[in-house]
Amino acid sequence: MGFAHFFILRGIMIDNNQTYRQKIIGLVTPVIDFEQMELIDVECMKMKSRWVVRIYMDKEGGVTLDDCTTISNQVGDLLDVHDIPPGPYNLEVSSPGLDRPLARDKDFIKYKGSNVKIRVNEVIEGKRNFRGLLIDFLQEGEKKTLIIDEGRKRYYIPKENVAKANLEYEI
Repeated sequence: MGFAHFFILRGIMIDNNQTYRQKIIGLVTPVIDFEQMELIDVECMKMKSRWVVRIYMDKEGGVTLDDCTTISNQVGDLLDVHDIPPGPYNLEVSSPGLDRPLARDKDFIKYKGSNVKIRVNEVIEGKRNFRGLLIDFLQEGEKKTLIIDEGRKRYYIPKENVAKANLEYEI
């Protein structure tokens, strides 16, 4: 059995063309909702000898150690029953922290005007990493775009190209 935290797995396919990450999100969302918390993100990564599954959750007033323990116990049982991910894994459950991951559309909308760090899958104007102010999140039909201001230049980043995005902690 694992320890409580949450990770994102991209690109590993399981039944019905879903990734392990998507399958885990489907399993844990009702549990977290029932406990009156909000699922922020899930990470699932294959390491040398085991998987690491991280779950980031939040609630009004903040997440406590007891909240993490409760969710870890329930989610660990669910993952074991469904054998997702297959084989040994460590489960980590936590609050999103100061460098909160940004994954959902509502995260980008909520944190407009905040400093962010973004890594993209495909190079944009010779860059793969961006740090700057999240100016806007635009949606036109299915097309979603982040506008990042790095001081001297603005970048328009398609959301589907975002590999990882986090708030940048400001001192």
